[in-house]
Order: sequence, then C-alpha cells, then structure tokens
Amino acid sequence: MALKKDEKQALIKKFAIKEGDTGSVEVQVAILTKEIEQLTKHLNEHIHDFHSKRGLLIKVGKRRNLLNYLLKHDVMRYRKLIKELNLRK
Repeated sequence: MALKKDEKQALIKKFAIKEGDTGSVEVQVAILTKEIEQLTKHLNEHIHDFHSKRGLLIKVGKRRNLLNYLLKHDVMRYRKLIKELNLRK
C-alpha cells in the first residue's frame, strides 16, 4: 500500500519545515498517517489479510514513537501537527 508519488510530494510540500525537507518528524508522521489510512481501508475489505495488519501495526507504532519524540522536544510543533492531521478526537 505505497503512496503514489504525487500524493507523497504534496504531503512533503505541505508539512516541510524548509525547502528540500523530507526527513523532519512532521513530514514522516504525515506520510505514515496517510499510509495508515490506506491500510485501514484495505483491511476493512480484506479482514483476513494478516500480513497487511502486521504492517499497519508497525506503522502505527513508528508514528507513535515519532509523536512521543516531538512531544518531548517541542510541544508547540506537536500540538500543531496533531491539529492539522486530526489525530486526537
């Protein structure tokens, strides 16, 4: 369930801190969130696809770790990112 190139570029452009930024926490979390949404849709149709389910859980854990890092180091960036991605209800 890889993202299409144009979708990924749009996310990078939207969440990049500076020009050419592809590795900041915000960009990584945004890309992981989009991939998680796609995998969730896939798993709603294909309930017994356990390999994809494992991949989903790995991505959720990686996103959680990145968000914890951002929370510890810069609370304002964390809150802004959470609000933009609608991760907390």
